[in-house]
Amino acid sequence: MKKYTELEMNVLDWADDKGILDKATPLAQARKTEEEVNELLEACVAQHAGFETFTNSKGKLVNTKEELKDALGDILVTIIIGAELQGLQLEDCLESAYSVISKRTGKMINGQFVKDE
Repeated sequence: MKKYTELEMNVLDWADDKGILDKATPLAQARKTEEEVNELLEACVAQHAGFETFTNSKGKLVNTKEELKDALGDILVTIIIGAELQGLQLEDCLESAYSVISKRTGKMINGQFVKDE
């Protein structure tokens, strides 16, 4: 299995080869991330309903577990490219977010962590 940093570089090389890094905008890339998140939500709804397979919004019958894996991977790809377009290192973004959430308090409500105000 490849290391994450190697995979991240592979994604950026791919994005460069496809002209994404030269022609995409941060806003367009954020919209692509949103599209992939919506695919994840579809798969989560199917999983929650107990479906092993479901017909996605594109009309294709898909395996729920594989669709979850694909959506999460696609989200990571779009976020890696988005960070690059913004001139940010994704590891720095993660570290910044973790430094905030590590001190956060809250509780679980209906299967979701809700932070204290």
